Parts: sequence; structure tokens; C-alpha cells
Amino acid sequence: MASLRHERRIAAAPDVVWDIVRRPESIPTWFPGIVSCTVDGDVRVITTATGMEIPEKIMTIDSTIRRFAYRVTAPLYEFHLGVIDVIEIGQFDSLCVYSTTAEPDTLALLIAGGTVGALDEIQRLAEAAQG
Repeated sequence: MASLRHERRIAAAPDVVWDIVRRPESIPTWFPGIVSCTVDGDVRVITTATGMEIPEKIMTIDSTIRRFAYRVTAPLYEFHLGVIDVIEIGQFDSLCVYSTTAEPDTLALLIAGGTVGALDEIQRLAEAAQG
């Protein structure tokens, strides 16, 4: 099982960053290669640019600690857990941490590569919203 973590310091208030990632339906706006999604209760199904549909179970959306956690439930994964944490450094200074744990290991590497692009876009959106 492989675990990877990427982080990004963002010049925006933590609530501004959190507002971007806390809504399950917002993922197509900030994760590269995801073009749409549907959300029904705690199930989110993302659709990739290649047309592949990938089901996920939303594990937690905790606004108190600013944590969003989900599991890919597609059969190609033996295990998957993705966690996004938004940590307050200062009033207009945040750390966004995106962690991925998966088995098989190669799928962890695949998703973790996308998280770098996701952090780029989260940063761009948050800093633009902060003004």
C-alpha cells in the first residue's frame, strides 16, 4: 500500500480555501481530468475526460477541522483513501494538504500525480477569491 502527500501554501484565508474543496460537486472545477460528477447522499461518481465513471464514498466533510475524506470504491482499487486538509497558518495564509493512500501502489501514484494539479487550481481559485 502506497501513501503520498502533497501540500501547498496558499495566500488566502482558510475558510476561502475550505469553501472550494468542501463541496463534493465542485471537484470538476479544480481536479485535472475530471469533467463532471454526480452526488447522491454520500456517494459521488466522477467522470473523467476519457469517459470513465469512478464511484467514491464520501467519508467525512468536517468544517470544524476543515477535512474532506473520500474513498474510491471502483473495483480496480483494493483500497483507497483521499484526504484534503485545510490548515490555518494565519488570517490570510493557509496550508492545503492532499493525501492519498491506495493499493495497488501504481494507482496511488496515478492519483497523487493529479493532486499536484488539483493543488495548483485550488490555490489559483482561492487566491483569486481572496482578491
